Amino acid sequence: MSAPATPGDVRLIDCDEAAHGPAILDILNEAIVNSTALYDYVPRPPQAMAAWFATKRAHGFPVVGAVDADGRLLGFASWGTFRAFPAYKYTVEHSVYVHHAQRGRGLGRVLLEELIRRAQVAQLHVLVGCIDASNRASIGLHERLGFVHAGTFKQVGFKFGAWLDAAFYQLNLASPDHPQDG
Repeated sequence: MSAPATPGDVRLIDCDEAAHGPAILDILNEAIVNSTALYDYVPRPPQAMAAWFATKRAHGFPVVGAVDADGRLLGFASWGTFRAFPAYKYTVEHSVYVHHAQRGRGLGRVLLEELIRRAQVAQLHVLVGCIDASNRASIGLHERLGFVHAGTFKQVGFKFGAWLDAAFYQLNLASPDHPQDG
């Protein structure tokens, strides 16, 4: 990985499987192995990215990347289905992941701000983030961008020999302009 970047050193792109799948997988797998950012135990195999990207494409979900001047992926953000019932169509659950060598430099904020912008354009109403309750950095980022604590599910995960609490944060947007049933 290159030297740490600052938000002014990066550009945002739309990621695609061929160009960015391996880098996204590396970022996810590092988080699985070394953190509680993902309540997962086993690193994902390379073939998992095909299904992940297929789901994103099928639903029109963005995969936004932050790249350095050399085109190296420093972090990414996306959203997915919050719950699989039609009345939740204006709500999505988002994720933001930054390469471990790039954390603490404002890239998460740049990525999350772009997701918020895209959610408004997409006429969504609520962004939901599920954050391990011990992840003060992610909680602080969300709060600085206007997310509010919507509740915590106590001891719903177990990893690294400890029970984990999942904190939910939400941001309500003014959109959509004309919400409809069905």
